[in-house]
Amino acid sequence: MTYLPADDRYESMPYRRSGRSGLKLPAISLGLWHNFGHTRPLDTQRAIVRRAFDLGVTHFDLANNYGPPGGSAEENFARLLADDLKPYRDEIVVSSKAGYYMWPGPYGEWGSRKSLIASADQSLKRLGLDYVDVFYHHRPDPDTPLEETMGALDAIVRSGKALYVGVSNYTSEQVTAAAAILRDLGTPLLIDQPRYSMFDRRIEEDHLLDALEGAGAGCIVFSPLEQGVLTDRYLRGIPADSRVATSHFLNEDRLDDATMAKVKALNEIAAARGQSLAQTALAWALRDDRMTSVIIGASSVKQLEDNVAATANLAFTADELAAIDAASIG
Repeated sequence: MTYLPADDRYESMPYRRSGRSGLKLPAISLGLWHNFGHTRPLDTQRAIVRRAFDLGVTHFDLANNYGPPGGSAEENFARLLADDLKPYRDEIVVSSKAGYYMWPGPYGEWGSRKSLIASADQSLKRLGLDYVDVFYHHRPDPDTPLEETMGALDAIVRSGKALYVGVSNYTSEQVTAAAAILRDLGTPLLIDQPRYSMFDRRIEEDHLLDALEGAGAGCIVFSPLEQGVLTDRYLRGIPADSRVATSHFLNEDRLDDATMAKVKALNEIAAARGQSLAQTALAWALRDDRMTSVIIGASSVKQLEDNVAATANLAFTADELAAIDAASIG
């Protein structure tokens, strides 16, 4: 059946400008890291992507190694693009990344010009696109000069393979240096993608948002739900189909008594707000106007809808924020 997106798809989703750029991203972006490889049914993936676009989610976040196996998320998204979203290409933002291990030998990871330009070419081929909207360096490379890595990102934009560039997992010091190099090259840094959640406050300690504001760049965070820990998923045990039960990225050790006590306390705060814990965790991550977007994963349409509904209440009182800090940090 031919897909026709919802007519009201832009009526509810907030869109935020990325730094000082002209690009706006939806407050909630869909990440295709773990649920869009060849191990998941394509029909399920199709239903999630269609519903996401219907709800105003215009940004789809990928990387060359997403799957499993690596590369398969881009291949599957290419099929969904071709079958469903091709007429709406100019309404969506497609991002990809390179820097983690992808192929054997010295050029299959990290941040050399050789590796990044080859990775961009491979991603475009898998995606069936002439360009991606955003191309990221996925992680800092301790052994390659930053000038070479940023020069490769600049070359990718100048060759028409990407419209914007970003970095991921960069600290405030690293992002300041990267932004300065890119500014001199004439390709401004669009955005940084760090990990952030109620349980992971490293970007606060690092004053990353301040550094990004100074650089004119935005911020989009991954794992705002701590891979499902900051939801009601594990309040009554470990479901057989949960990430703890099926993935090596999250194990049962993460759900110790101390952590679950915090989760239960946060769940009570969320309930008092009229939200699920996941919705409150996402809204909390968006509480600073400088936060451009948060990336969610979704294994079902219902999970996607529940998470996107977080945008209905993004406001917090000072008392709520203090209670969240006490429950999550204390």
